[in-house]
Amino acid sequence: MARKKTITREQILKAAHDVVATEGFSRFTARNIANKMKCSTQPIYLEFKNMDDLKDELYKQLHRYLSEDVFQAVHTGKPLIDLALNYIHFAVNESGLYRALYLEYTGAGEEMQEFSYECFLEIIKKDPTFNQLTEERILSLHTGTWIVATGVASLMTSGIIQLTDDEIEALIQDTIDHILSDESPVKVNF
Repeated sequence: MARKKTITREQILKAAHDVVATEGFSRFTARNIANKMKCSTQPIYLEFKNMDDLKDELYKQLHRYLSEDVFQAVHTGKPLIDLALNYIHFAVNESGLYRALYLEYTGAGEEMQEFSYECFLEIIKKDPTFNQLTEERILSLHTGTWIVATGVASLMTSGIIQLTDDEIEALIQDTIDHILSDESPVKVNF
């Protein structure tokens, strides 16, 4: 008679999430995830083809969480500023996961940049302020706000600076205004 599965796919994903959120992607191994669940690695490989398969599923779960729960909160009613505030709040409130996803070399890297750019595009399409922008100007707007928001997020998570939401809003708005008024858009290749 076959043994009944006692560890579910959801439990494995939760443990994988916990490992990444507390220890980063450098510790994303079957052994560390199994240790978190106090079991062998066998249940992981029964549910997932390999660790890349598990990582892909974790990314999908994290993308849903960020796009549906984190990045959609409304603070100012200005979608681009709200996106920046939500990104910074995520960094401050879930600093381990933020570092793993956005700052670690072994993390999601390009995939997270692409995901964040897609979220950015979706957000600015909702704001009539940006309807007439060229693709070059949209890319410039993304680059400028991304750099400023990431700088603020990194400085706040490390405790170097503390800013209020009003101060962050003013900083992001100044960045947007400067980029939109500048004759030569910011060009940075990621």
